Amino acid sequence: MSITARRLTELTSAPWVPNLAFPEALRWRDGRLWFSDMVARRVCTTDADGDVRSVADFDEMPGGLGFLPDGTPLVAGMTSSRLYAIRNGRPEVYADLAGHGGGHLDDMLVADDGTAYAGSIGDMAASTQGAAPTGAIIRVTPAGAVVRDAENVAFPNGMATLAANTLLVNETFGEGITAFDVAVDGELTNRRTWAALPAMHPDGLAVDAAGAAWVGCYAEEKFVRVLEGGQITDVISTPGRWATGVALGGPDGRTLYMATAVTDERNFLRGNSSGRLDAVRVDVGAPKGATSRGWMC
Repeated sequence: MSITARRLTELTSAPWVPNLAFPEALRWRDGRLWFSDMVARRVCTTDADGDVRSVADFDEMPGGLGFLPDGTPLVAGMTSSRLYAIRNGRPEVYADLAGHGGGHLDDMLVADDGTAYAGSIGDMAASTQGAAPTGAIIRVTPAGAVVRDAENVAFPNGMATLAANTLLVNETFGEGITAFDVAVDGELTNRRTWAALPAMHPDGLAVDAAGAAWVGCYAEEKFVRVLEGGQITDVISTPGRWATGVALGGPDGRTLYMATAVTDERNFLRGNSSGRLDAVRVDVGAPKGATSRGWMC
C-alpha cells in the first residue's frame, strides 16, 4: 500500500442493509442497487432507503450480474456454468458454458452491445497452491455463440470496462488487475498487467470517472482505490469481515456501495455466512452513464 494512501473510513458502525447472507456482484442501475445474495440463492434489489426486494430465486448460488440492451438481467449460475436471463421473476437458461470452461463461474460483465463476459475459475486448489492458473474468460456473443477467450487467468473475478475498448478483470489469486483490449467483434486481446497488488486478493471491481478502480480485497478485509500502475489512494477497512463486491451509484454516482460478510472458506462452502451492505460518499463518482447500464461490479 502506498504510504500516501488515505484511510477513508472503517466499517464498524450499523450497516446500511443488514441481515443478508453473502451479497456479491453489486450493480447500480436506474435508481436501484442489484446484487446476488449468493448463499441465500437469490438475486435482489434495494433502493436508497435499504428496502430489499427479491427478484428471483435459484437452485444454485447466483454469481455475476449484467443487463442485456433491453434491460433483461443476466446472472451467472456458479455450479451449473450457465448464464440465466431473469424473465417474469424466473431464471431461464440463456447460455450453457459448461463445455467451454473449467470449474465454476464467478463474476460477469455485459457490454453495451449485449456481449457477455463470464469468469470461469478453473482449478481453484491449483491456483491457491501456486500452480499454473487454469481459469478463463468465456465470451457469449449477442448471437449466442460461446467462445473460450482469455486463458490461464488466476481466478477471474470482478470485471469492469475502462473507456470504450478496455476490459479490466481482477485475478484473485494472481494478486492484481489485468487489462484487455476489446476488439470490434468482442474478442479480448493485448493482455497486460494494469495494477499489481502484492499480497492482496482482489474480488469485486468498479471504476470511477477518473479512471481509478475500487477493489474489494476479501482476505485482507479492506476496500482500496487503485490507480493504473498499482498506487493505492484510499483505504476502507472492514475489520473481521470479508470485503467482496463494490459499486458506484446513487443519484449523482458518488455513493460507494460495499458488500461484506462474516465467514471463511469452510463456512462459505457450507452456507454459513452473515452479510451486509454499506454505503459511503466518495469524491469521485461513476463514469458518465455507467450507473444506468449497470456495469459496476
